[in-house]
Amino acid sequence: MSEKPAVRISYEDQGHKGRFVARITGVDGEGELTISKTSDVLVIADRTFAPDTLRGTGAALALVEALIADARVKGYRVIPLCPYVRAQSLKHPEWVDVIQQ
Repeated sequence: MSEKPAVRISYEDQGHKGRFVARITGVDGEGELTISKTSDVLVIADRTFAPDTLRGTGAALALVEALIADARVKGYRVIPLCPYVRAQSLKHPEWVDVIQQ
């Protein structure tokens, strides 16, 4: 069984918007999960994107997991408008503490 490459996640704050960025050393392109901040306690997960170069690497799930971890640390809830985030939230009932249904 082959090991998945290490995905590095960073966050870029853009005022009322933000994005989590996924990169893998030696792989072109970056994945992103964009958010819109509606208040200090509520954000909308807008869109998750991973280019073909990152497909199958676990980058998209790593982005969502980073969002969930950030929400827990900073005390906000997430509205999963993005279909991928929504689908993952349904697969992970343990995220109920930060997912706004």
